[in-house]
Amino acid sequence: MIAVLIAGGLSMLIALLGTPLFIRFLVARQYGQFIRQDGPTAHYTKRGTPTMGGVVIIGATLLGWLGAQIATGTLPTASALLVLFLMTGLGVVGFLDDYIKISRQRSLGLKARWKIVGQGLVGVTFAVAALQFPNEKFRTPASTHISFIRDTNVDLAFAGATVGLILFVVWANFLITAWSNAVNLTDGLDGLATGVSLIVFGAYVVVGVWQNNQSCQNILTAGPSCYETRDPMSLAVVAAAITGACFGFLWWNASPAKIFMGDTGSLALGGALAGLSILSRTEILAAIIGGLFVLVVLSDVIQIGFFRMTGKRVFKMAPLHHHFELSGWGEVTIVIRFWLIAGLFVALGVGIFYAEWVAG
Repeated sequence: MIAVLIAGGLSMLIALLGTPLFIRFLVARQYGQFIRQDGPTAHYTKRGTPTMGGVVIIGATLLGWLGAQIATGTLPTASALLVLFLMTGLGVVGFLDDYIKISRQRSLGLKARWKIVGQGLVGVTFAVAALQFPNEKFRTPASTHISFIRDTNVDLAFAGATVGLILFVVWANFLITAWSNAVNLTDGLDGLATGVSLIVFGAYVVVGVWQNNQSCQNILTAGPSCYETRDPMSLAVVAAAITGACFGFLWWNASPAKIFMGDTGSLALGGALAGLSILSRTEILAAIIGGLFVLVVLSDVIQIGFFRMTGKRVFKMAPLHHHFELSGWGEVTIVIRFWLIAGLFVALGVGIFYAEWVAG
């Protein structure tokens, strides 16, 4: 538990103090945000605001986690390294996307195929490695079972190990792509994605600590009152480091934002959320805990699908937060209300998580 507190506190301080330094660096080089011309006109004033703030979030997370390992004399676990690899790898893809936007002063960065290739390489590497590194109880960081609150009876390896590996890689990359795009779409208003991420990753600190306290330490097969997660406390430390980094960054990202996280941050946070859900065996539960992200994605899917079928729009603009913005809601009002909704989803998800254990 001490490692959790150190990781969260240290990453928060690094992000809080490091962000203004990074802002000065970006301003000196005129690395500012390009604003879409078809978006809300109120956003035009944000043109030139420093972006790529995800660099701070990733850096603070890594340093906070590393500081906790050193302070407690704990060796890194495979699970923690895998989540951090996924977060950093997708952050690099997002960084390249942001840099191209800034250097060429346009709203489009990496070409779609190269973005898919980059995300795919990182995702496949993560998925394959997640089925390796068994511990003394022969548990690997991930499993081929689809998970809700724990592994279900739906096993992707129903036709053998090779088929299971292939299907798991596909499933894992679906989750990685879905969560990356979800956070990316939510990152449209000052402090929105950062605040929601803070709440969601905070929930995963609770999940990790609880799983560690109820871990199956003396048996090979998990039961209804314990969890099969390989390294729950390590995942809690990583989640705490991300939560602290988001907390410190939000100080500067809240309206009016002094810096944006950019695709560097949104892809990294989405990847981290996917990684945590896979390795904590809460893949489906994550859709409830991160329900606000899911709502934003659904609004985009509904808008596109309905327009293609009927030529009409359901929302004034998608994603959902832009609909309310064009309806006359103030930006701060939208952000705060969305934070509240995100909190309700987290409360529901954690409540279901706890209720399942009580019932078991």
